[in-house]
Amino acid sequence: MKNLLDYKFWINLRPGSLTPLVLKAIIIFIFCLAVLAFVFYLLISRKQRLFYQVWVKLYLFSLGNFIIGLFLLFFSYELIPFLSARAWLLLWGIGMIAWLIFVGLAIAKLPKIKKDIAEKNEYEKYIP
Repeated sequence: MKNLLDYKFWINLRPGSLTPLVLKAIIIFIFCLAVLAFVFYLLISRKQRLFYQVWVKLYLFSLGNFIIGLFLLFFSYELIPFLSARAWLLLWGIGMIAWLIFVGLAIAKLPKIKKDIAEKNEYEKYIP
């Protein structure tokens, strides 16, 4: 835990290999992202009008982070000096949090979209 608070741990350009526990955790996380990408792809194919944009954003989130995670795992496994730095993992985590905030904002807009669709359907009910 002491290392996590030390800035030299995060900016070391030759950090060494990952511990087996961290390596397994990253592999499981990347596998979960792959499964989520597949699930969101199936949900996109259903083409529900209301949730379509949310499913697309979540699909792109999981697919993009799956690919980034594979690259980071490869670079850490091969001990490539600059690209295996721990700072990349930290930036990846910050990027995922920021991306999920934008997805959350899209989800927050769903009640307004649902209301607009209901008003449009009510209006079109009286038009021949």
